[in-house]
Amino acid sequence: MLFYFFEYLQVVNVIGKIIAGLSGWLVAGPLGALLGILLGHQFDRGFGNLIIPMSEGERHKIREIFFSTLFSLLGHLAKSDGHISQSEIALTENMMTNLGLSAERRQEAIKFFKTGAAKDFSIQLCVESFVQVSGRHANLKNQLLSYLISLALADGELHPEEESVLRNLAIDLGFSKSNFEDLIRMIGAQANFANGGSTARDEDKLADAYKSLGVASSSPESVVKKAYRKLVSQNHPDKLIGQGVPDDMIKLATERTQKIQMAYDLICESRKGK
Repeated sequence: MLFYFFEYLQVVNVIGKIIAGLSGWLVAGPLGALLGILLGHQFDRGFGNLIIPMSEGERHKIREIFFSTLFSLLGHLAKSDGHISQSEIALTENMMTNLGLSAERRQEAIKFFKTGAAKDFSIQLCVESFVQVSGRHANLKNQLLSYLISLALADGELHPEEESVLRNLAIDLGFSKSNFEDLIRMIGAQANFANGGSTARDEDKLADAYKSLGVASSSPESVVKKAYRKLVSQNHPDKLIGQGVPDDMIKLATERTQKIQMAYDLICESRKGK
């Protein structure tokens, strides 16, 4: 029992574990300490980032690793079917333009893209490096996977090879199969909702609005509101900047927040008078 106790103390976020572990030890000895540590771990997962603020040095490291990881994995995605098509190149260049990358930053993005497309590229090592730097900030993993899914869907469909790469990446990042599939549905619906325009049928837009928030049309108002607030919090620009997401990437999160807001507004409007 003591072995597991001291192993846990080596983790960066240990405040909750220490308090709960010591309390458990006093109450029920070694077994109580282990149970306390497990409970403390749940506390640290939720509040660790607030207890241990991020230093500017850590934020800089995360900005750089996030940027390099994103474009390396984009290159790997583009090459997943064996070759990079002209349309994929055009989509990537269009994305860099939309992000407003400087000439220097654009060259860096192209370099990382080519690295990810190379035959000897290791997605496992790439993910390990990312997790090592940003591991205690769970939302960064969510943002990385969300960006890649959004960009993979930019051409209107998710190809089998791309889905396979994304699914394996999700596993490496710690996502469950159901979490990954929920994220695919949600981001796909957000894209459909935003791109449907006035030609989409009202019932189809409303269905996509619910999927955009990851809730069922039968969900009570409290559940819809909770899902909306969680998604807005995850994608809030100020929060992401504080977590180390590169300024270049914030535009993508802002666009996603706008889609979430539009979906929520439509749901609220449809429920008026009911």
